[in-house]
Amino acid sequence: MPIPGHTLVIGAGGVSSVAVHKMAMNPDIFGKVTLASRTISKCDAIAKSVHERTGQTVETHAIDADDVDATSALIDRVKPDLLVNLALPYQDLNLMEACLKTGTNYLDTANYEPLDTAKFEYSWQWDYHDRFENAGLMALLGSGFDPGVTSVFATYIKKHYLESIRTLDILDCNGGDHGQAFATNFNPEINIREVTAAARHYEGGKWVETPALSHKQTFDFPEVGARNMYLMYHEELESLAKHLPELERARFWMTFGDAYLTHLEVLQNVGMTSIQPIMYEGREIVPLQFLKAVLPEPAGLGATTKGKTCIGDIATGTPREQADGAAEKTVYLYNVCDHEEAYRETGNQAVSYTTGVPAMIGAAMMLRGDWSGAGVFNMEQFDPDPFMDMLNRHGLPWQLVELNGPLEF
Repeated sequence: MPIPGHTLVIGAGGVSSVAVHKMAMNPDIFGKVTLASRTISKCDAIAKSVHERTGQTVETHAIDADDVDATSALIDRVKPDLLVNLALPYQDLNLMEACLKTGTNYLDTANYEPLDTAKFEYSWQWDYHDRFENAGLMALLGSGFDPGVTSVFATYIKKHYLESIRTLDILDCNGGDHGQAFATNFNPEINIREVTAAARHYEGGKWVETPALSHKQTFDFPEVGARNMYLMYHEELESLAKHLPELERARFWMTFGDAYLTHLEVLQNVGMTSIQPIMYEGREIVPLQFLKAVLPEPAGLGATTKGKTCIGDIATGTPREQADGAAEKTVYLYNVCDHEEAYRETGNQAVSYTTGVPAMIGAAMMLRGDWSGAGVFNMEQFDPDPFMDMLNRHGLPWQLVELNGPLEF
C-alpha cells in the first residue's frame, strides 16, 4: 500500500484525540486523516486542537457506527486506505462488516463485547478471518497498550531474550491522581464492566476463574512506587495463550486505589453498575449507562491529572544464550508515561496517550507495509521490532531489566 495513506478514524474520545494528534504529527505516513463520530462537535474540537498544535487539517463527519450502511456510504465517499476503530467495543463487528462491504483494511484497540452481556472474547472477531482473507483485506485487533503493546512486548522478549516463555505476568499501574472523588480514566461503562467481571488467568492449559478483585498483591512499580494490584481478566491473555503455546501460566494485574474500590463497592451495592435495563419514569434505562452520563468525562481529566503510569510484562523462560549456565531467566519490559507530559503534547492524560499512540503506530505498520497479510490478526503475530522502534521515537520509550525470578504469588 503506498504511503502517505488516508486514514479514517471512527470515535472521538480521549484515545481518538491522541491518535489523531499523533497521526497529524507524522504526515509522511498519514497523508490525510478523516475523523467521524456520532457527535460531530467532538470531532470538530479535536480537529481544531490538531490544527492549532500541528497546522494539519482533519476532515470531520457525523456517523452512527452502529449503522453498517451509513458507515459504508461514508467509507465509499472518503475512500480511506484504512479504518481505525476507536469507538466502543460494541461496534467492532458492525465496523468490520462495513470494511468488508467496501474493501477497506481495519484496525481496533479492544475486542468485541455484546452490549447486553459483560463478556469479551476474540471468538466473534476471529470468526471473520476467512472473510477478510478471501477479500484480500487485513484486520489488526487490539492495537492499544493492553491489549497491544503488552503483546508486542511478549514477542520482543521471545525474539531477543527467551527461547520460550514459561510464565507471563502483565502489570498495569496508573499512579496518577486526577483530583476527583470518583472517575474512570477511560470510558466508564467499559471500565466498570471490565473491573467487576470475574477474574480469569491461564494456567496448566486451562482457564482458572476467581471472583472479581479477590486476589491482591503489592508491587513496587518503577518511577511510581508500591501499589496494590489485583488479578483480572484481560483479552490479550486469550490471544497470547493461543499464539504462544508454550505458556504454562499467564496473568494480568491492574492497580486500584482504596477510594476507587470503596466507591465502586457502594455503586455495585445500590445497583448502579448493572447492565440490566430498568423502567424509570416510563422509559427504559440501563443503570451503568446512566452512571456513565453523570461521571466526569475521561477526556476532560487531562488538565488536572498528575503522576505516571507504568505498564509492562514480566516473563520467565529459557534464555536464548545460556553462557552463564542459568536454566531460566526473568526479564521485565515496561514503559513509564507521565500524565502531565502527555497533556502538554496532545491535551490528553496518559491513559488515553498510552492507547492512542499504539493505535497510531499499528496504523503506521499497516500503511507502511511493515505488517501485512490477509485475514484477522493479533499483535503478537508480527515482527515486534519495527513497532518497538516507533514506541521509542513517538513518546512511549521502554526499558528492560533482569529480575531475580518470576512473580510467585
